[in-house]
Amino acid sequence: MKTITLLTTLAIVSVVFLAGCEKDGTNPKNPIVIPIQTTMQTNISTASASNFAVLSGSAITNTGATNITGDLGLSPGSSVGGFPPGILNGTLHINDVLANQAKLDLTAAYNEAAGRTSTDIVTLSGNIGGLTLTPGLYKSTSSLAISSGDLTFDALGDANAVFIIQIASTLTTTSGRKVILSGGAQASNITWQVGSSATFGTTSVFKGTVLAMKSITFNTGATLNGKALARIGAVTMAGNTIVSQ
Repeated sequence: MKTITLLTTLAIVSVVFLAGCEKDGTNPKNPIVIPIQTTMQTNISTASASNFAVLSGSAITNTGATNITGDLGLSPGSSVGGFPPGILNGTLHINDVLANQAKLDLTAAYNEAAGRTSTDIVTLSGNIGGLTLTPGLYKSTSSLAISSGDLTFDALGDANAVFIIQIASTLTTTSGRKVILSGGAQASNITWQVGSSATFGTTSVFKGTVLAMKSITFNTGATLNGKALARIGAVTMAGNTIVSQ
């Protein structure tokens, strides 16, 4: 399988984005090059888990005025705390038939996302803040962070365009950082497969379906347009807004 690595200059067709040159010291004469992929991906199906804004494998905790639009589920486990004061605009499922099936479907979706391949997959590493990603499959063999700037998904005018990001370890956003959609990109068409845990910084704005092997943590004021689905760990919230997409 051919792997195209971020910063490559071999791509014939590519998108060039100046990744926060003034903020992180990147030389504007040597911009980061993101290849445009010709292999288009199909979306990852979450099946019955699609109704859940939050799904946890061990416990759900909340402090503050978290507002969730979509179902809230736990399987296995019995500990759901913080609702109220948290507001759930959906249904709470604790170890019931729907939660248990959603957990099975989450596992299937995670495995499907982790197993995706492509002849022109693009490798990412480290801090991806300031980049613009176009449709396709992306892979990190370690952790990813959005810290030096905001991250943009550009669908290039195709509202059905799919983005899949495979991450071997952790996913982290720092305070105030945002995921931005452009060119018709949809949060429902972005899948983050996280091999460990995901942590969203204070007041950060994130988009897409997060399939985490372990835990998902939202720091104060972080928002998500998408789904927070944790296979074996807890989901922790603190005055957040989560809207299922």
